Amino acid sequence: MKNKLIVKDNALIEASYSLDTIEQRILLLAVLAIRQEKAPKFNKVKIHAREYMNAFGVERHASYEALQNGAKGLFDAKFRYKKYDAELDEVGEAESRWVESAVYFSNSATIELAFTSEVLPLISELEKRFTQYEIEQVAGLQSRYAIRLYEMLMQWRSNGQTPELSLKTIRDRLGLLENEYKRMCDFKSRVIDVAIDQINEHTDIKASYEQHKEGRSITGFTFTFKPKQKPKAKVDEVSRDEATGDLFSIGGLSDAQLARITRNEQFKKDYGDMVSPNSLANTDAQEWTKEMVKRLKATPELFTKRDTKEYLS
Repeated sequence: MKNKLIVKDNALIEASYSLDTIEQRILLLAVLAIRQEKAPKFNKVKIHAREYMNAFGVERHASYEALQNGAKGLFDAKFRYKKYDAELDEVGEAESRWVESAVYFSNSATIELAFTSEVLPLISELEKRFTQYEIEQVAGLQSRYAIRLYEMLMQWRSNGQTPELSLKTIRDRLGLLENEYKRMCDFKSRVIDVAIDQINEHTDIKASYEQHKEGRSITGFTFTFKPKQKPKAKVDEVSRDEATGDLFSIGGLSDAQLARITRNEQFKKDYGDMVSPNSLANTDAQEWTKEMVKRLKATPELFTKRDTKEYLS
């Protein structure tokens, strides 16, 4: 697949569900397949074992087994999320299945998934509240909790820190049952610490957390993270803009050109939602330019709505 960017409505990021690692991986491949169609006409996608094998680095026989078992697991699974009804002007607690049908074709080692009418808009009709990341970032994560926690962190990528998340919120989003890891020492060592260790080893960020207490009881966590440092380019591999002296950063664009791009009205419409509502960049033009230039240079893969150079015209 050419475009390997996972994009989900934040309602899914904040949803409560329990999928194992294989089921989450299949869901990610399905999201990629849906995204190949900018305006999907159908709710069905096909995934071949070869795609699973290439994306997650597993053996051929393991990918066959993963598709067969994972498709069944997705068909049986449900999730809970908050749904806004414009007519009622009210947010309700919704429950839905992921797929309405799942077919495994053994001869071709292919599965066909048909998303429910509730799920399809959450992965294809994205306008404002969404989270995105590259699938390769979670390819090495073995823990189901690591994949979900990484997604939760990516929702706050622009801040590098989540708000304080209550223990209940974290447990709900990770899909933990009431009787699972009830003791805090087990929850931390077997869920949170395992997830953080895998994220730090296999993804593009380094994460840590802070505990919040009421008395002696832990009531919540705040997660902080930052991009891993990339190897410095050799001097002879880096070009400069002769007019400005700025280092080229994206497609031969200088810092001055990037700043000009961020001031483009279409650029603001396309990416204005990436900035937190509480950020100073929302009210101060200079802060906006500073923040978005930094992001363009650090994570250019997030700016895919149109060719970046179009904003210079």
